[in-house]
Amino acid sequence: MTHHTSTNEVWAEPFKIKMVELLKVTTKEDREKAIVEAGYNTFLLKSEDVYIDLLTDSGVGAMSDRQWAGMMMGDEAYAGSANFYHLEATVKKYYSYKYTVPTHQGRGAENILSQIMIKPGDYLPGNMYFTTTRLHQELAGGKFVDVIIDEAHDPASTHPFKGNVDMGKLDKLVAEVGADKIPYVCIATAVNMAGGQPISIANLKELRAWCDKHDIMIVHDMTRVAENAYFIQQREDGYREKSVAEIVYEICSLTDAATMSSKKDAMVNIGGFLAMNSEKLYEEACNLVVVYEGLHTYGGMAGRDMEALAIGITESVQDAHMRARVGQVEYLGNRLIERGVPIVRPIGGHAVFLDARAILPHIPQDQYPAQALAAALYVDAGVRVMERGAVSAGRDKETGKEFMPKLELVRLTIPRRVYTQAHMDVVVESVSRVMERADKIKGLKFSYEPEYLRFFRGMFEEVSA
Repeated sequence: MTHHTSTNEVWAEPFKIKMVELLKVTTKEDREKAIVEAGYNTFLLKSEDVYIDLLTDSGVGAMSDRQWAGMMMGDEAYAGSANFYHLEATVKKYYSYKYTVPTHQGRGAENILSQIMIKPGDYLPGNMYFTTTRLHQELAGGKFVDVIIDEAHDPASTHPFKGNVDMGKLDKLVAEVGADKIPYVCIATAVNMAGGQPISIANLKELRAWCDKHDIMIVHDMTRVAENAYFIQQREDGYREKSVAEIVYEICSLTDAATMSSKKDAMVNIGGFLAMNSEKLYEEACNLVVVYEGLHTYGGMAGRDMEALAIGITESVQDAHMRARVGQVEYLGNRLIERGVPIVRPIGGHAVFLDARAILPHIPQDQYPAQALAAALYVDAGVRVMERGAVSAGRDKETGKEFMPKLELVRLTIPRRVYTQAHMDVVVESVSRVMERADKIKGLKFSYEPEYLRFFRGMFEEVSA
């Protein structure tokens, strides 16, 4: 397999800036006070106290003038909105799926899918867990099983497709529990928890054949499918001359259904959908969407938001956009590598992931080094990032014991079309300064631990030496 890379290519943003948002600059004393009040949880900081916000790429991208114009075209009819039919046609054109059920965001789609497809005692294999996906699977009585290749759990591995499924792990699961206990295999493109790592078309085709053999569906977590397609274009033999749009369509056509948080790839502030090819599944989803979201032609979204989403999908699969989008992430990652900062390699599509274990070896994992590092980065320069380690992994539902993942990461997530290269340079300088005094950073313990998705609202205090 040829491993192409775009790292050294010159690129520039395929847009110009039309409006700016002014930022507030705070003092270090301000930030020290703010992080203590937030319980060392960057999710609980006030946005106005943040200078450069790299918490997430979800719902924080900059919409284009065409998307804003689309907002004025909102058909806010309760039933049969024209914007729904535009969205449905766009999903079919670019993503291949026959049926679309809008939801307020991705987890709304996960909830509906889980309730329809999962029975108590089922097993849900996937190429690494995602927090809300796994929770919905567990609430429906299922058990998540990680079947990603081992290289994905090694931050130093440079495997070009760390999102790939280990077919041997799937075979082992079927041998243990039987295919009838596996309603679907969940495949994320550009796997978030692995560091934004892609799955290859070759692996996806192998999985498709395996699922056909066992009569098991493939459900696609497609929130960053265009970024995955870009990596296939750059790294996989036979795809260099294909467009991102063509590759996106091929990826989707190899799967049966999809959940989409449109707040990532499609560059809208809110929205999502559940898409599928099965008419039976569509009918069941329509029945449930009216219970949890809204009518099947708006599903928790305003007409204007569906219009902006349809336009955003079209923009997301443009080669020039994706080259600049991933190029900015690579720029930040490569500058950090030059400074000797340990990060997950290869550099992912939506974020750079710092290896908190390597940066803070003196803090044991049960004192949440990634959470402590995220807090320290905020204090240094007002840069907000997020933990992706033991805090995010949570606890085993049955035993209450904490999951201790191999990857203890801090995610520096780049919003689409928002920050300049100079902002990335500020981030590099801040990470370097924090690394220099890493031994002064203390571990953390919970002062408040919510029952579900504790990384959102949990609060911490420093562990005294």
